[in-house]
Amino acid sequence: MPKVLVTGASGFLATNVMKELLKRGYSVRAMTRSVSDVQINNKRLETYSGNITDENDVIRAAAGCNFIIHSAAVTDPGLPGYRDYEPVNVGGSRNIALAAEKNGTRRIVYVSSANTLGYGTKKDPGTETMPVRFPFTQSHYAVSKAAAQKLMLETCRRAGTEIIVVNPAFMIGPDDIRPGSNKIILRACGKKILFIPPGGKNFIHVRDAATAVCNAVEKGRSGECYLLANENLTYREFYRKMEAVSGIRYIIITIPEAALLLAGFAGSIAAAAGVKTAVTATNMRIISTCNYYSGGKALRELDMPQTPVNQAISDAIAWFREKKGICTGKKPS
Repeated sequence: MPKVLVTGASGFLATNVMKELLKRGYSVRAMTRSVSDVQINNKRLETYSGNITDENDVIRAAAGCNFIIHSAAVTDPGLPGYRDYEPVNVGGSRNIALAAEKNGTRRIVYVSSANTLGYGTKKDPGTETMPVRFPFTQSHYAVSKAAAQKLMLETCRRAGTEIIVVNPAFMIGPDDIRPGSNKIILRACGKKILFIPPGGKNFIHVRDAATAVCNAVEKGRSGECYLLANENLTYREFYRKMEAVSGIRYIIITIPEAALLLAGFAGSIAAAAGVKTAVTATNMRIISTCNYYSGGKALRELDMPQTPVNQAISDAIAWFREKKGICTGKKPS
C-alpha cells in the first residue's frame, strides 16, 4: 500500500486519522516535533521528528510519500495576535505544498476549519459556497487557516499537485491526548450546575471526520472543499444530550451575551497588555454565535459516516475514564 505523511501527528484528529489509515493497510509516516507524543505502536508506522516551519524538515519528511495529510496547526484561542498563528498555519502550509512538488507527491489533503466558510442557521446551514462571516473574520486562528487554505489551493493548482481541503466542524470523541475540543465535555464532568454561553455549533464524531479525511485520499475532487459536519446544536441542546449519556441531571444557566461581551472587552485589554487569555471580545462573540453547517457534500462524495452525537459523547467519556482516570462516575450508556 502507498505511504502517507501525516503532519501534526500527536493531534486529536491526526491520531484518529492514522489509526484509520493503518486499519486500511497504508504505511504512515507521523511527523511531529516530539515523537514521544505519538501514541500508536504499529510496524507500518514510522515517526519523524521535525518542525513544520522548517522547509528542509518538511521536504525530508515527505520524501517517498505518495500522499500528505496536513493537519499540523496552532489552534490555541488564547494567543494574542495573528503573528502567533501565521508561521505554522500559513508558513507550514507553504512548506507542505513545496515539499509535495519537490517529491512528486500525488495528492495533499489539507485539514482546514469549518470556520473558514460561512455559517448559517439550522434551517439554512452553511455550505462550502458561503464566504466566512463575522465574528470569524476577526479570529486570528480562522483568518490564518483561511489564508493557508487559499495559499494551498492556489500553489498546488500551479504546481499540478492534487489537493482536497476538508473543513471539520467541532470534533468530539476518543484519543484526545492533550484535551482540546473535548474540554466541552470535561468542564461538565462531576458538576451539577453548568454556566453556558448562548450560542451553538455543529458537532461531529472525530472518527467520522477521520474516515472522511482518509476517504479524501482515495476519492473526492481535487480543488474542492468539504465540510465535515453532522449535528447542529445549541450548547444547551448539547448538554441535554450529555445528560442522556451520563445519567446526570444538570442545572443549566445560560450566561447573557452582554455579560460575556463585557468580560471579553476586559480580556482584550489584558491581552493587548501581553496577558495570555482566551476571554477576548472576539472569542466571546464566537461562543455567543450559532454557527451551523451542512455536511451534505462530504456525505455524497466522501462517504462520510454520521454517528449520533450521543455516541460521540459516550465514546469520549469512556476514553477519558479509561486512559486518564477522569470524568468518572456512572458508566456511559
